[in-house]
Amino acid sequence: MPELTGRTVLLAGATSASGRAAARTLLARGARVVATGRSAEKLEPLAALGAETEVLDPTDEQAVRALVRRLHERGLTVDGLLHLVGGWRGGGGLAGQTEEDYRALEASFTALRHLSRALDDDLRASPAGRLAIVSSTAVARPLAGGANYAAVKAAGEAWTRAVAQGWAKAAREAGEPLRAAAVVLRVKALAGLEDRLAEDFAQLWAADPAELNDSILTIQEKGTD
Repeated sequence: MPELTGRTVLLAGATSASGRAAARTLLARGARVVATGRSAEKLEPLAALGAETEVLDPTDEQAVRALVRRLHERGLTVDGLLHLVGGWRGGGGLAGQTEEDYRALEASFTALRHLSRALDDDLRASPAGRLAIVSSTAVARPLAGGANYAAVKAAGEAWTRAVAQGWAKAAREAGEPLRAAAVVLRVKALAGLEDRLAEDFAQLWAADPAELNDSILTIQEKGTD
């Protein structure tokens, strides 16, 4: 596991079990962790672990940009973003995919767009910028009962790959080595794999960014790789 002392990592949507696992792993490796969530109360366990916490509605673009400004005012620039904003709604076949369900799920994609744009300069300038989203194996094999969910996850993957292409192009045109990498982490179901997700995310800093950028990695139980 790489040493992350000196790195600042932002966990978006950190109040889940996955967020707590990621915070523990990153803090243990020396990273400075900024954990965000909509509820101050639900952020308390992250603060107890040693993370800095920020109440944030990631679907509010101005709120996201204000957070980044506050970090900069404190002398912090972000080296890593783990996007954990998500949720599940589905079932009932195609006819059961309601517009209300879609709009609720779409918030994850909206948050990703806001966060990645607001942090683009930080991640590009970092000596080792990393952006990762948690996606789903449903993108490769969508089912009618999860059409809304798979569509939103597919949009998130497309956006992340576009970020990766932009970073690679900018490095090429500047005649500089690529230092940042944007990655898709796919999982069938996160329950029971929270620690593995955290380990795999931290491990991104050990990989060559030129090989890592624009990759899709599947998170599995240890021993099933």
